[in-house]
Amino acid sequence: MWADTLLILFISVCTALLGEGLTWLMVYRTEKYQKLKSEVERQSKRLEKRKEAHGDSLDKQQKRKIEREEEKLKQNNRDLSLVKMKSMFAIGFAFTALLSMFNNIFDGRVVARLPFLPISWIQGLSHRNLPGDDYYDCSFIFLYILCTMSIRQNTQKLLGFAPSRTASKQGGIFGAPPQAYK
Repeated sequence: MWADTLLILFISVCTALLGEGLTWLMVYRTEKYQKLKSEVERQSKRLEKRKEAHGDSLDKQQKRKIEREEEKLKQNNRDLSLVKMKSMFAIGFAFTALLSMFNNIFDGRVVARLPFLPISWIQGLSHRNLPGDDYYDCSFIFLYILCTMSIRQNTQKLLGFAPSRTASKQGGIFGAPPQAYK
């Protein structure tokens, strides 16, 4: 079981690095992405400074300016997401094929023992295709998803591809509406 767990961790690291490599080739190194990213960073910092400078004492004209800047920032974030979306389809297709192959290899094998009992609606995924009713047993798919999510996120931060805190604070496509700042 330990060998399977370590193998899945290794597979997760490899697929996360492969995914980031493909994303770098298809997105991060393009001029369009670089331009949009720097624009989002610049707008985020400017908007943050403007909000800090004025605080709660905003008149209608200042509120409109801030709302316009927020709209521009949201549009640039949408454009940035669309640029990333193209590569995500290609990577998603490749990883689906890999996931299917690895799922067949580890089908029906307990690869780890969870230190917690998953909540009921996650148990179907954490105990997928495993014999018995011990829900502390973990299937390949659950461990792989957990590892890949955490490793990919940290890999993006390590390589400098994750959005900055300032841009993340402003929100992306699903960010807070402008009314939240009034």
